[in-house]
Amino acid sequence: MKYYPNTSSLAKIYRDKERTPRIFLSPPHMGGDEIRYVHQAFESNYIAPLGPQVDVFEKEFSEYTGINHCVALSSGTAAMHLALRYLGVGPGDEVFASTLTFIGSVSPVTFLGATPVFIDCDRATWNMDPVLLEAELERCAKAGRLPKAVVPTDLYGQCCDLERIVAICDRYGVPVVCDSAEAMGA
Repeated sequence: MKYYPNTSSLAKIYRDKERTPRIFLSPPHMGGDEIRYVHQAFESNYIAPLGPQVDVFEKEFSEYTGINHCVALSSGTAAMHLALRYLGVGPGDEVFASTLTFIGSVSPVTFLGATPVFIDCDRATWNMDPVLLEAELERCAKAGRLPKAVVPTDLYGQCCDLERIVAICDRYGVPVVCDSAEAMGA
């Protein structure tokens, strides 16, 4: 059976988009202190690339997450690029990633000349399916070609099964870099 969308209805929706209220995936939120923080940054004479506010953020974030050190970067994409570069990802390498993700999780793979290989999602969480990951790692191990890294993504505040993914990857000696940009605090 084929499905042919009613294109006249789609055209009407497109024409009426100005009258249709938007549903934002992630609407901006300003809590009220932002102007004060901007003034503090200007008064400290540090608006880029670093300054006292970044130092405070890194310290508080480390305490909040329970990690020893934190480095604030300009974006999650920059963080992923740095992590993959640290792992030595480069031309000819493969990096496993979730099929449902943000482009910033996988574009650093291609920046470094490697190839992203997508592992399908678990139907319940929309995150990387550990069962499918394990099957693909087993297949790659038999072929003698494991990925350089695995990049699961925490999506829409829903965390992946990181413990299970790390346990699976540890058996094969494959590092995991979790993209948690959409789920900090979840």
